[in-house]
Amino acid sequence: MIIPCIDLMDGKVVQLVQGRHKALEGGAPEEMLEKFKAFPEIQVIDLDAALGSGSNDEIVAFLAARAVTRVGGGVRTPDKARRLVELGARKVIIGTAAFSPEGINEPFLEQTVAAIGRERILIALDSMHGRIVVKGWRQATAWSAEQVIQSLEPYCSGFLCTYVDKEGMLQGTDLEWFRRLRALTDLELTAAGGITTLEEVLELQRMGVHAALGMAIYTGKLDLGELAHLQMS
Repeated sequence: MIIPCIDLMDGKVVQLVQGRHKALEGGAPEEMLEKFKAFPEIQVIDLDAALGSGSNDEIVAFLAARAVTRVGGGVRTPDKARRLVELGARKVIIGTAAFSPEGINEPFLEQTVAAIGRERILIALDSMHGRIVVKGWRQATAWSAEQVIQSLEPYCSGFLCTYVDKEGMLQGTDLEWFRRLRALTDLELTAAGGITTLEEVLELQRMGVHAALGMAIYTGKLDLGELAHLQMS
């Protein structure tokens, strides 16, 4: 599956480089929905909520009510996860809150499973320099995605794995990293971060890994029409 991304900051659709520097702004939310209507699912990330600097709740609600969405950014409580589902999110992406200084935050994950069900939860394994990063990719943990992925399986239906080292840079991604993760779990995997070419998308498909696409489609590096055709083939 090919999943277009809508990242939100300051009430606008944006694309960042490595989660830090704004590279461009997209169209209005309704315009992006129209552009992405050929795709079965859209990924929506509230970057302000992820950074703890605000929220884009109204836009998230608008998008979740009008498209099949997976929504993340600042999901720190089971109640927030439940509210997103009530707004219409098909799945909720959990990143920072899945971890504690000691390791996996099992109490939080157990409570969230109880609140919305394991099948609605995706856990974000955002990795930079080989380690999972949290708090808007500003803080590194002590663990790699490979070390924790199997221990997290009881709490989710899949993983969003972002290769932050190349996020937004249009320099390609690390297919070998995704191949290693694919070998460790049978759950749904979504790759993100630096995916730039159709060949990379096709190789991920061959692995059985979804591709979440941002910068490459906003800049026209990847053609939406070609991707939609590939999605349907």
